[in-house]
Amino acid sequence: MNRIKQLFLNEKFIFGVILLNAIVIFLQASNIDNLWIQIVDVVCTLAFMVEMGVKHAEYGLKGYWSSGWNRLDGILVIVSIPSIIALFIPTGLMDLSFLLVLRLLRALRFLRVLHFFPNFDQIIKGFKLALRESYSILLCFLVLIIVFGLVNCSLFKDIAPSYFATPLDSIYSVFRICTVEGWYDIPDAIAAATAPAVGSIVRFYFCILLIMGGIIGMSFINSIFVDAMVADNNDDVKAKLNEIEKKIDQLINEKNEK
Repeated sequence: MNRIKQLFLNEKFIFGVILLNAIVIFLQASNIDNLWIQIVDVVCTLAFMVEMGVKHAEYGLKGYWSSGWNRLDGILVIVSIPSIIALFIPTGLMDLSFLLVLRLLRALRFLRVLHFFPNFDQIIKGFKLALRESYSILLCFLVLIIVFGLVNCSLFKDIAPSYFATPLDSIYSVFRICTVEGWYDIPDAIAAATAPAVGSIVRFYFCILLIMGGIIGMSFINSIFVDAMVADNNDDVKAKLNEIEKKIDQLINEKNEK
C-alpha cells in the first residue's frame, strides 16, 4: 500500500501518465483508434482517479482542495469520469454532441502538464501583475475599437457588407486592421466599389487608423504589458544592487577608519 501511495505521489510518474494520455488523445484526434488505445485511455483516467484518492487520503479533503493546482487536477478528473461511463453505454442511446463534449474534456487533461513547468507560478504571478497594471490601457483600446467599429458600420455597411454589415462585423474588421495582418484587403474592397477620389480618401483614412491603432496603439500596449511582466525581476535586481552598494559602502568606511 505504501508503494502505491509513493508511486501516485511521485510527480515524475504522474508526468509520464499525462504524456502517455496526451499521445493517446493525439492518436484519437487523428482518427487512429482501436481497442488498445481505448484501454490505455481508460487506464490513464483510472490512474488520475487513483492519484486523486491517494492525495485526499494524504492531505485530507480541505488540504487537497486548498491548492489551486489540485483544484485544477480534481476538476479535470471529475469531468473525465463520463468518458469512462460512455464506454458502457450503446452509441445509439447517446447524442453525438455529447460524445464530442467528452472528447473535448479528455483533451483538457493535458492542461495538467502546466504545473510541471519550472517557474510557472512566477510566470502566472507576473501575468496577473501585468493585467493589473495595464487593464486601463486595454479598456481604453477596446473602447476605441468599438467606437471606430460603430462609425465604420454607419459609413461602409452598404458599400462593404462583408466587413461592416453589422456592428459586430465592423468591430471585428477594425480589430483585424489593428493586428496589421491583411489590413489592406478592407480599404481595397471599399475603394473598388467607390469612385477613385473617394477610394483614395478611404485608403488614407484606413492608413491613419492602422498607424494609430495597429502600430502605435498595439506597440504601446505591448511595452506596458512587458514592462509590468518583468517588474518583479527588476525589483529583485534593484534589491540586490542596493545590498551590494551597502556592502561597498561598509568596506569603504572600514578602510577609512583604518
